[in-house]
Order: sequence, then structure tokens, then C-alpha cells
Amino acid sequence: VAITPDGLRAITGSSDKTCIVWDLQNGEVSQTLKGHTEFVKSVAICPDGKRAISGSSDNTCIVWDLNSGEALHTLTGHTLWVNAVDICPDGKRAISGSLDRTCIIWDLNNGEVSQTLKGHTESVNAVAICPDGKRAITGSKDTICIVWDLTTGKALQTLKGHSYSVNAVTITPDCKMAISSCVNKTC
Repeated sequence: VAITPDGLRAITGSSDKTCIVWDLQNGEVSQTLKGHTEFVKSVAICPDGKRAISGSSDNTCIVWDLNSGEALHTLTGHTLWVNAVDICPDGKRAISGSLDRTCIIWDLNNGEVSQTLKGHTESVNAVAICPDGKRAITGSKDTICIVWDLTTGKALQTLKGHSYSVNAVTITPDCKMAISSCVNKTC
């Protein structure tokens, strides 16, 4: 689930292969977005609230126009399920994490791969972009988190401390700290 910055709409992803855009003022469906052929595993909304990205177990991401409901780009590059997506604060790039152990940085304007990030040895389950748009953190079934430089695509830090799969990550607004959660009930 993701909510537009103005708090008026939300988008949800589902095992029925669709995303639904909800009007949060009346609780009704605004649009049903169809384009994936398998489960939708993750969604994120651009900071301007006009576009969203969804990641699916069909190995693709789709960039959506939230006003028209149109699929702007189908992003192909992963070889296995896309588990997680996030969008840069400028709305120009997104990151996806996959069961194929990679993350891809996407150019949202043309739908092209900007960089492929390799460093995890198991499924990438979680991604988060720093509010300054310069770095991202990824969490994996391999029990580690990696902090990435989004300009160079290089791993800046490998964070160890979990003993099981990392399932969620987020970054503080000042970009100084991150938190990760693990299947063994630890953060």
C-alpha cells in the first residue's frame, strides 16, 4: 500500500494481479490498474502523486499514470519476482529488488535500466531510498543490508546484525539512520 503525498488517494497491490487506486475521502475505487500477469508484490507513489510503480511476481515493474490509469512503461530486466520498489524524491528514478538477488535502478521517464546493483547472495526483499535521493538501502534473505550510492551504483556499506531474512527497511528523514526488520522479530 502507498498513499499520495496529499493524502487523498492510495494504491494497493494484490494477488489478483491488479493495483487499485482508492479515493480516501469516500473509500471508493477510483481505478483498477491491469497489466501484470502475476501477483503484485509492491507499490510506490511518486512524490508529486501523479505516477506510481508496481512490482510483480511476473518479473516486471509497471509505471502507471494515476490520473488516466494508463501503463506508461513496463520495466523488464529482472529474471525472477520483483519483491520491492521505491521511488526517488525527484520522481525521476526508482529502485526494484528481486528474487534474482539484484536491484535495478530505473529511469522512470523512458523505462530504461540505469544500473543493476549486485551484492546480495539471496533474494532482495526490501528497498528504501534516502530522502536526499543519493543513497538507498536494501535488505535480503541473506541476512544483510547494503547501503548503495545511487550515482555510482557502488555498495558503500554492508550492514550485518540479523540472523535471518531481512523483510523491511526504511530510512530516517535526515538520512542518518536506517532501520531493518527480520523474520525473527528483531529490528
